[in-house]
Amino acid sequence: VTQELPDIVGKLFPVDDSRMAISGHSMGGHGALVCHLKNPGKYTSVSAFSPICNPTKCPWGEKAFTGYLGSVEAGKAYDATELIASFPKGTQAPILIDQGTADEFLDSAVLPKHFTAAAAKAGYNQVTLRMQPCYDHSYYFISSFMRDHINHHATALGLYKK
Repeated sequence: VTQELPDIVGKLFPVDDSRMAISGHSMGGHGALVCHLKNPGKYTSVSAFSPICNPTKCPWGEKAFTGYLGSVEAGKAYDATELIASFPKGTQAPILIDQGTADEFLDSAVLPKHFTAAAAKAGYNQVTLRMQPCYDHSYYFISSFMRDHINHHATALGLYKK
């Protein structure tokens, strides 16, 4: 995602590879956050819908990290909440997170407030968490706010003025 995909896109389309944005949903949203946090300066902006923000603190992540990496401790190197705590200050990109208040995974797996608390403690002041009333974890949630995410990235990339 961080190396092969940009290379392929750059070969197929006339893009400016010095300005990239990344987005995802659920575990893909966590992936977008981790790609940014493990590659300071690579992304101009980041957005996520219902990202699994702190997988070392939820049953899914505990099972996955133990199974794939041997321990939850090893999983901390791939946990967005853990990574933002030591992110370099000069390479912050704006992060937009949308989360539904009726998401069945909100309190058991998604845990966005863990991420925003860690970001605030680390001085990463470009995180916006929007709690969307009555939305769940579904396609309809994503489709309802996709325009906002596109505008978020377009603004950061200098393509759109509010």
